[in-house]
Amino acid sequence: MKQSINDRQARLAQAKRSLNQGLFSEAKIPLNLLLKSDEADQEAWYLLAVCQRYAGELNDALSSLQILRDLNPGYGRLYQEMGHCLVAGQESARALLAYRQAVQFNAALLASWQKMAELLSVDDPLMPQVKARIDELQRLPLEIQSASSMLHEGRLLKAEQLCRHFLRQNPQHVEAMRLLAQIGVKHYVLDDAEFLLESALEFAPGHDGVRQDLVHVLHKRQKYERALQQAQALYQGAPDNGHLQMLLANQLVAVSQFEQALALYEQARQVMPANAYVPLMQGHALKTLGQQQAAVDAYQQAISIREDFGDAYWSLANLKTYAFSPQQIVHMAELVLQPMVLPDDKIHLHFALGKALEDSGQFQRSFEHYQQGNELKRAHTSYRASKISEEADAQIKHCNTALFDGRQGQGCEAADPIFIVGLPRAGSTLLEQILASHSQVDGTMELPNILAMVHKLKGRKADSSLYPANLQELSSQQLRELGETYLQETRIHRGQGRFFIDKMPNNFRHLGLIHLILPNARIIDARRHPMACCFSGFKQLFAEGQEFSYSLTDIGRYYKDYVRLMAHWQHLMPGHIHRVQYETLIGDFENQVRSLLRFLGLPFEQACLDFHQTKRAVKTASSEQVRQPLYRSGLAQWQHFSPWLEPLQDTLGRDWLAQQERD
Repeated sequence: MKQSINDRQARLAQAKRSLNQGLFSEAKIPLNLLLKSDEADQEAWYLLAVCQRYAGELNDALSSLQILRDLNPGYGRLYQEMGHCLVAGQESARALLAYRQAVQFNAALLASWQKMAELLSVDDPLMPQVKARIDELQRLPLEIQSASSMLHEGRLLKAEQLCRHFLRQNPQHVEAMRLLAQIGVKHYVLDDAEFLLESALEFAPGHDGVRQDLVHVLHKRQKYERALQQAQALYQGAPDNGHLQMLLANQLVAVSQFEQALALYEQARQVMPANAYVPLMQGHALKTLGQQQAAVDAYQQAISIREDFGDAYWSLANLKTYAFSPQQIVHMAELVLQPMVLPDDKIHLHFALGKALEDSGQFQRSFEHYQQGNELKRAHTSYRASKISEEADAQIKHCNTALFDGRQGQGCEAADPIFIVGLPRAGSTLLEQILASHSQVDGTMELPNILAMVHKLKGRKADSSLYPANLQELSSQQLRELGETYLQETRIHRGQGRFFIDKMPNNFRHLGLIHLILPNARIIDARRHPMACCFSGFKQLFAEGQEFSYSLTDIGRYYKDYVRLMAHWQHLMPGHIHRVQYETLIGDFENQVRSLLRFLGLPFEQACLDFHQTKRAVKTASSEQVRQPLYRSGLAQWQHFSPWLEPLQDTLGRDWLAQQERD
């Protein structure tokens, strides 16, 4: 029987007292009792490892830490403790790797940075960054150091409480305000984060760190013009600073000023020749423009700077048209086995290997690497499939006929937006490219504005159930203002077209809100065969926002929730949603395109059929594929992997799959 919370806290306190007094054998007694009651008690495993190290039981300590890593692979302090054990065992190279892993997961661990400085050679390229971080952390008050560490460990509530308490005593402390803004970003309370950083700038107008944080928050809020202005101010103050050159270049890319951005990336490469991220970002910009060979050259330059740079290998694979050589495949396979390669690099390498081996027809090995990459990625998330199902249930319950009937004629009347929704890898980029080839339609990107609006409606409590129930409380004026705000915030992405596209796939979860605030907006439901769509998502390493894709079971449940929620929206919004089945689009292209244009009230234009000739920036994983004519080879690609997709088939259900194929 598990001990009560009070008993657990008492035993932990007893262990800490004994540990502080140097009574290591005594400290282990309550910890072993805790672990006997609950083998998954992470704090007990951590403290036991500390006791074991101080007692000289290094192998036992490392074994305890290995168990802890299995329980929580993203816990930075366990890698720091591992580093301490390895230093005590005179294994400096492995210790350095452990400390690098520690600060990757928790950048506020001062002891790890200090140990890295001791272990690195004086001329190591990392040394300036390490020393700068040590100086930065040492200047912080202990309370802010602790709160920063809590932030990195995901203990947001405690971090916020500690930070706010400190600010009550020190209301103009700039670093505390920066930290509270970072906590706000984690909570997605971006307006408060922006306000805090702007206030901090008033107290310290010359603080470059605050201004850089503000650039990132403004970027997240889609306030690209203001973000660009702040980045330009930083750059003008230090035009030879490579990091500020990169910061400005990134903001120029956001507003599609690619020529200036590429010039700045080139300057940054000259200033920071050992920084592999510069050619990586340069490659991303070139890929967006369709300059594939130049992008390949940039990614390869990044690899030449750091041979284990997983993101650069994955970026090559993510072009979808790059072919790895047998020698490159062997090299990547060797890298994922090396203990000195960091977890994030291994994740990217596994996905790159999966794509390379798939292209060479080695499907079992390919799946093994996709699986390993997904398992590593999933270990760093807190995704719960049941939460999405509960959200879908809430949408179906609260967004009902009564709600919509009572809001007839309300909201913003503009018909400008075309929302393309569905799952990632369902063909939404192809649909956007087809429509953006029309003279009256602007292609944009996956715009996060609706999701940001949802976060605000949900309120700040993690367990908030305000939304979508509170949609019934919004007045006619509020609905109109929300629609107008959306149009205003997305204006920067538009050209001269009568319509524009928002292809954020996750917007399907919020079509009720969209219809209330923009009742004349058109919605395109991008569908693809469930097995093909789900597996395509499983083998795609997304930058963020698609945590359901790291498990075959999770992605199957997500797809089913999507289908039942779309059925609900179709019932509530007849005439506003047009479904496009990817397989049908490929097989009957011209008729499907004409049908789509009729739905949107647009005249037919030949350019929509010749979509691959359209020159525009494309920022999604399919950017190279939509610059080529249609091809059918990918339709049944998932079937090569069918022997290993049983968890997905079981989750979807064979009868359900058969019904979807009939529909």
